[in-house]
Amino acid sequence: MVGRPPLTASEQRLLPSDEDIAFYREHGWYLSKPLFSQAELDEVLAASERFYAGHRDRRLPVKPEASAYWEPSHGDVQRHNDYICYESGTIGRILCKPLIGAVAARLIGAPVVRLWSSTLIYKPACPAEPTNIVPWHTDRHHWPTCTSDELLTAFVPLHDCDEESGTLTVADGSHRWEELPPAAGDDPTLHFAERPRDALQAMLEAAARHNGAEVSSIPLVIERGRVSFHHCRTYHASGPNLKDHPRRVVTVRFQEGINRWRPHLRPNGEPTLYSHDALVRRTAEGHPDYADPEFCPVVWNEGTEDALASR
Repeated sequence: MVGRPPLTASEQRLLPSDEDIAFYREHGWYLSKPLFSQAELDEVLAASERFYAGHRDRRLPVKPEASAYWEPSHGDVQRHNDYICYESGTIGRILCKPLIGAVAARLIGAPVVRLWSSTLIYKPACPAEPTNIVPWHTDRHHWPTCTSDELLTAFVPLHDCDEESGTLTVADGSHRWEELPPAAGDDPTLHFAERPRDALQAMLEAAARHNGAEVSSIPLVIERGRVSFHHCRTYHASGPNLKDHPRRVVTVRFQEGINRWRPHLRPNGEPTLYSHDALVRRTAEGHPDYADPEFCPVVWNEGTEDALASR
């Protein structure tokens, strides 16, 4: 990305203002101005259809055990396909364009932003389908091997998205809460999908009480073309899709340029693994390299090539 042309004047007007940045840092979420044109999202939608039909521009060398990867044999459940920006050139090109990287950089407060991960999501029009309900969780919970706490997620609907379609709901300001210590015998690295929904609700309420706060849940109404961003420590969830058509979204997560791998152990003493660890290149020390340009390319760099290399 070094040597890329600067943002156009019209793109610069779409960046978050100082007031927007202050709102994000206070509340843990931000609803952007329109960052994608209707034509761009039509391209993404068409590319997702090709993907579901079996097309891949490139394939993962291995499918990590920890990744989500829907296949037709799984049936009409909520579909999650990780690494969509890697396997679909069209989706990666559009959703990782410099403008969205610049927005993420401003919100994080970092000169260099890299792609962290991406997921294509399809929530079927089936209110009774249990997988359609995503319980309360934080994204940071999945990333204990990251040195940075300043990762964020861009939630990009491919159509207008509201509460009836099962939009993203955030717990306002929860990114500022102090984390609860794990209960005795609990494995804090356990994925939320492996936990009872009522237990996660109880965990959210306990975290709020621990911080002297109340849970203020806000369903985000997102017009097509706009993007919601949330901090990696913001609690969020989504309800069932009550519409007569599927809810289609791509989530794209970004990391600041200084983020690196660090060791983390589970309660049983085994190392915690993230799906990247099976894919990315190794550093000179033999550790997973979260700056691997194949899987974690730079999407925004305000500095020089030397500044980027130093990160």
